[in-house]
Amino acid sequence: MSLPPLAETAIIIGADADDWRAAVRQAGRALVDSGAALPGYSDEMIRMIEEHGPYVVIAPGLVLAHARPGPEVLADGLAVVTLATPVAFGHPHNDPVRVVLGLATKSPDEHIETIADLANVFNDSSAIADLAAATTVAEVQRIMGGTI
Repeated sequence: MSLPPLAETAIIIGADADDWRAAVRQAGRALVDSGAALPGYSDEMIRMIEEHGPYVVIAPGLVLAHARPGPEVLADGLAVVTLATPVAFGHPHNDPVRVVLGLATKSPDEHIETIADLANVFNDSSAIADLAAATTVAEVQRIMGGTI
């Protein structure tokens, strides 16, 4: 198993977001632009954080925004959004966030496998800082380990 392909349309560099909801919406937009999700998926990702708290802030500066598989997901997809200005999600240790990953999966099994694969990318302690500093789509794709 490997990460879903990271399309150029699924990468936004230097996005503006006034708060965490806007940051998640940027990731949702990238998932929509890449064909992985419908526009309502952003609302689902935001609802998950509102209901369960900032558990999606998985490392200092890094969010993995996602929601359960459902009708808003068209295909497995991954998005990467770097923020021009970091935003707080309310996590006691890992705020502020500079990199937002958006994840859409069609099945619960795929969801778990993809998260494990993402963990491998971020075993490299410099990966978050490298993503935050990336200035091109190609750099982001290289750091994440794949393109389409």
